[in-house]
Amino acid sequence: MIKLRNVSFGYKRNRPLYKNLNLTLSPGSIYGLLGPNGAGKSTLLRLLSGLLYPQAGKLQVGEYVPGDRQPAFLEDIFLVPEEFYLPPVRIRQFIGSNAPFYPRFDHTQMMRYIQEFGLTDDQKLNELSYGQKKKVLIGFGLATNTAVLLLDEPTNGLDIPSKSQFRRLVASAADEHRTVVISTHQVRDLETLIDPIVVLSDQVIALNASVEEITARLWFGMVSELDNSRPILYSERAVGGYALVAENPMGEPSRLDLERLFNAVQAEPARIQKLFSATSILANP
Repeated sequence: MIKLRNVSFGYKRNRPLYKNLNLTLSPGSIYGLLGPNGAGKSTLLRLLSGLLYPQAGKLQVGEYVPGDRQPAFLEDIFLVPEEFYLPPVRIRQFIGSNAPFYPRFDHTQMMRYIQEFGLTDDQKLNELSYGQKKKVLIGFGLATNTAVLLLDEPTNGLDIPSKSQFRRLVASAADEHRTVVISTHQVRDLETLIDPIVVLSDQVIALNASVEEITARLWFGMVSELDNSRPILYSERAVGGYALVAENPMGEPSRLDLERLFNAVQAEPARIQKLFSATSILANP
């Protein structure tokens, strides 16, 4: 269980990135962390991994305070950053040097990933493309079998077949004991993978809800003309009419559109927070 209680953080004095941030993340889910540029998605992952320290409030991952960087904490969390450096060694040397830090690391699982990625363990990391390096690091993170896995923009640099491969591998590696958090701008890449959805906006958590809760409260669809039959949160011109995100008081079924949900949250954060207030209370005891 990951808990943030009244967490505040900022890089500059009097310019907080978060103010009294509250969030609870439970094992057994693949959370999608969304937000505009500069909202602090990468910063939040660094706070969770103990690379940054909150300026106020309490942050706890399991029984540990991340900033204490205790060995038992470090061996049970893994962060795949958006930007990274890998040493100029062969893949098997990288595995041999780093796997011992993770007691549940599965070498057979890692070799299966390498093979599926179309790589061999004798290839040198510095001779791989950015996308290939990212695959190695993602595979290593999955094979650690840590209780917490943090992925920052993991699909950047991956081609279309590799994105599909990524979704399948992450879904197969998730279980009821593991908390996976994926920070992304590429919402279309992960629409079928992430659930619940957490959206950062204007220093707070504007939304923290499951896909089921979202589609129960919001309606996603197309109309030929805009009218007053639905309380609209967001609309955009599309071929054949308008794509809408609207309130859903009648519980009409629809399919989640993650990109338009994100735009709706940014356009109407207060309305979204009010609409999901019951959900927020349940998700953040």
